[in-house]
Amino acid sequence: MIVAFSVTPLGVGEDVGEYVADAVRVVRESGLPNRTDAMFTSIEGEWDEVMAVVRRAVAAVEERAPRVSLVLKADIRPGVTDGLTTKVETVERHLAQ
Repeated sequence: MIVAFSVTPLGVGEDVGEYVADAVRVVRESGLPNRTDAMFTSIEGEWDEVMAVVRRAVAAVEERAPRVSLVLKADIRPGVTDGLTTKVETVERHLAQ
């Protein structure tokens, strides 16, 4: 499964990059395939391991922010691996034609 999620600290002002970095650090230290862009961090793995990482990422932000917003989107597709790479490669292949 692939989960794309965004953790946003609330009540800490406009500059939230430092807080978001805490969440992304948790994801990167998990060892699971992941990718971060301007809006979301995507992570790939089995349900329990991915959700545990999301929970820890939220907890990292909760430690310093009075309120946290979580947006999550999941692609649950058993048997598929390396979706973070292959989905993008498919789109790029079509764009190149």
